Amino acid sequence: MMRRTHPALSAWAWLVYGFLYLPILVLIIFSFNDSKFGGTWAGFTTKWYGVLLAREDVREALTNTLLVALSSTLISTVLGTLVGLGLWRYSTRFRLPLTFLLVTPIVIPDVVMGVSLLMFYSLVRGGLELTGWTFENGFWTVMFAHVTFQISYVALTVRSRLAGYDRSLEEAARDLGASSVQSFLRVILPLALPGVLAGALLAFTLSLDDFVVTYFTSGSGFRTLPVLIYTSVKKGVTPDINALSTLLVLVTVVAIIAANAIMRPRPGRRGEA
Repeated sequence: MMRRTHPALSAWAWLVYGFLYLPILVLIIFSFNDSKFGGTWAGFTTKWYGVLLAREDVREALTNTLLVALSSTLISTVLGTLVGLGLWRYSTRFRLPLTFLLVTPIVIPDVVMGVSLLMFYSLVRGGLELTGWTFENGFWTVMFAHVTFQISYVALTVRSRLAGYDRSLEEAARDLGASSVQSFLRVILPLALPGVLAGALLAFTLSLDDFVVTYFTSGSGFRTLPVLIYTSVKKGVTPDINALSTLLVLVTVVAIIAANAIMRPRPGRRGEA
């Protein structure tokens, strides 16, 4: 028999959800506002989405954002999958410290990670200048900065996916004549694949929305969509910026829903966590 939730608890939950999501809802509504300035509703229109796509700086920032997100997601998915498989397969005394190191980039403030990466790049640049080489902050610095925190999410997602499976499955495949590569490709990888895909979607979403780390590591000549939104709102919030923010929210929500759907256990499958 299901227990009914107390009305006061339900009301409090709705207040919390309203506090979290009403600002986003207002932003989405005003992306269709016919008024260019101010918060006064002047009628419904979709012209700001056309204005948004016609802006060259938006197209450039979108290209930069997608390049960074796709490349960092590819690298972090490969590395994070290997780390997640290693944490699942091997039970060693270093498992707890390694898990702690994976969780650290998730829990520390973004501004701390951004500043630390900025200092690291500065030290590397100073060392390279002694050898006659140098580099400027841009695509590569942002991409590798995103990889540093994406790996943790992918590795933990893959490990949680495999947590309900017995490690003897791989040994059984080896006993049946499969090589180490065959057992990985035909047994372990299919089991981990939903976690890999969910981790990749999560990593892509995190890269797409990241502002703080990108702001500290991008330099002056490289802008992604979140950085463009930040620099634009200094001059005032306009409907085209609301439209851009709405599209980012939409992509994020779709990616999160897809990741949750992939990770959801399917009924009738044995060994699901």
